Amino acid sequence: MSYGQPTIWIIIAGLAVGTFLIRYSFIGLIGDRQLPQWVLSHLNYTAVAVLPGLIAPLILWPEATGGTPDASRLAAAAVAFAVGTWRKSVVGAVAGGMITLYTVPYLTG
Repeated sequence: MSYGQPTIWIIIAGLAVGTFLIRYSFIGLIGDRQLPQWVLSHLNYTAVAVLPGLIAPLILWPEATGGTPDASRLAAAAVAFAVGTWRKSVVGAVAGGMITLYTVPYLTG
């Protein structure tokens, strides 16, 4: 399906207005008000809910391997999770995962 230039610009403008309205609804309308405590407590779990949804497909169905699970990525995820849980360090978890991701293929050939 091919769109002409005016149609593409209309789509871009519509998306720009839509994203502005979504952001403005939070920043402009309630940005200067105190949020209820139950909303603030739910916002603490946003990263915990979003990050696994972003990372899991990259581990289980990586595009680099044609969508098949890879032992080095699974091992790196396990090491990163273990180091992050054990040391409570994001930098340590990332470093452990990176080291594992690059050493497992080297060791297994």
